[in-house]
Amino acid sequence: MLESVKKLIQFYDEVLSMPHRQEIARELRDEDDLFLLLLYSEMIGIPNPVYYYTLELYPYMIEQFHDWHLRMGMEKTPLSGIRCC
Repeated sequence: MLESVKKLIQFYDEVLSMPHRQEIARELRDEDDLFLLLLYSEMIGIPNPVYYYTLELYPYMIEQFHDWHLRMGMEKTPLSGIRCC
């Protein structure tokens, strides 16, 4: 009896959170895209006052950048200074 109540509560919790999962995933993806824009803004001509500090993040962000340009439909990297493919 206790197991069936736990399953019912778990199912109820999943039903309530399911519509929000997509929203949360979309918000996280948008934040990641904004962070990538800030990180690579100097390469596309937007002045970045913290460019020196963002240089240190390139080795850690190169895989995310590769996933981003593939998700945007670009087979090769759009920036000439980054070789991720």
